[in-house]
Amino acid sequence: MQHQTLENLRKIAEVQPDKGSPLLTRVERLTRWAELLERQPDLRLQTLHGTEYRPVEIRETMRNDHSPISVAFADPVLRAAGLEGDTYGDAKRFFELSDWQLHEVVCYCHFGDSMKASTAARVVRGTIGRSGPGIIGRLWHALFHRGEPAAAR
Repeated sequence: MQHQTLENLRKIAEVQPDKGSPLLTRVERLTRWAELLERQPDLRLQTLHGTEYRPVEIRETMRNDHSPISVAFADPVLRAAGLEGDTYGDAKRFFELSDWQLHEVVCYCHFGDSMKASTAARVVRGTIGRSGPGIIGRLWHALFHRGEPAAAR
């Protein structure tokens, strides 16, 4: 095998960065997020205010510099696996969470202005294997979101 410099290779071929990062399953992504949070269990993280009340287009762009989502986005492994940003919408898509599941992880109404990273980790782990809201979420929806179109949820 003949060794070539990168410059020589560029003359004879199109050279692109390696995008072959390993694909992670949903469970692996959520587990990694929980592990990142558990590394600094006493770290105070900021919540997002009123995620359940915001219109979809606003909710998708919600973020905070020091949120559980920003911890995930700071990780090069999760970014390489496809996490594109630290917004609510980025996390919802990447971790394949419903609005209610992500609401339980990051919303102010559960924890106040901030929460410990260990608490966020516990809630993230609780979403593994769940596909919908728990009983409290279903009750809340039944009481306060009657008549809301499914697309707005």
